[in-house]
Amino acid sequence: MTGPAAGVATGSHDPANYIRQRDSRAGEGQARDLSYPPLPSPLTVGCYDNHTHLEIADGDDPLDYRQQLDLASSVGIRGVVQVGGDLESSRWSAEMASREPRMLAAVAIHPNEAPGYAASGTLDAALAEIDELAARPRVRAIGETGLDYFRTPESGRAAQHRSFEAHIAIAKKHDLAMQIHDRDAHEAVLETLLRVGAPARTVFHCFSGDAAMARVCADNGWYLSFAGTVTFKNAHNLREALTIIPRERILVETDAPFLTPEPYRGRPNSPYLIPLTLRFMADHLDTEVSMLAAQISSNTEAVYGSWNAEPVRQPGGVSPWDAAVDPAEIA
Repeated sequence: MTGPAAGVATGSHDPANYIRQRDSRAGEGQARDLSYPPLPSPLTVGCYDNHTHLEIADGDDPLDYRQQLDLASSVGIRGVVQVGGDLESSRWSAEMASREPRMLAAVAIHPNEAPGYAASGTLDAALAEIDELAARPRVRAIGETGLDYFRTPESGRAAQHRSFEAHIAIAKKHDLAMQIHDRDAHEAVLETLLRVGAPARTVFHCFSGDAAMARVCADNGWYLSFAGTVTFKNAHNLREALTIIPRERILVETDAPFLTPEPYRGRPNSPYLIPLTLRFMADHLDTEVSMLAAQISSNTEAVYGSWNAEPVRQPGGVSPWDAAVDPAEIA
């Protein structure tokens, strides 16, 4: 998650509803185009979106998670990893993955949220709940966690580091993948991983480093996940990293509703736009789109496992999400 998501829970007892509303402004007074881009041509070989936030509503006419997954399926996206960033969105991610066969979940306290939990004296309790959520079926990753020196001032960095190392321990405990958020903190993230020891399957979500950093990641067997940012005109560092990272370490993501690829930068993003980023990457690597899609699909399953390995809960099943909810309301 790279942009701000304003708002709180909708108030409905139905957990399938949005719990966040994205700020409709791109920056200081700059209006965004709030229409969703058109559907791209379908992929011949399917692929996955390994990092998305479908709990965040965006656009003039927001798409709920079912609509987004249906559109994604129509263009060859086989599944998504729905990623939490605080307790509320992590609970949502775990719950929705338990009922949706096209979704797996990642749960965590985002590094920009960690200082707030620490300041209120609730960080340890929040980490304990993430540990509990990590044991739930179809939760396959801890994330997004890491360090962010861009949005969080130095006063909050101690909490970020403590949270990051706790998440690493949780990922190892449950043998889960870990998705790293790293913004303006490359050296500190690498130092932490090398000192503490990274989980067996470590992914740099929305990789933002350069070729030198990509070589360090390759040497350690870590994965680089490329978002729509790789298509941006000034992203030469990302394209250089994409060139040198081994193909078996490449993943692709949207980080939806953020980071929409060119030529629709700034508009609402969604997993159905993965083909745009994938085709750009294939063109840059001078390879066939189908070949790259097959490779990335294999890589994604190596990191998170099969989307079909665990059954989803049947409609009407009792959920721990909200004991007050009538199962008929959420079927």
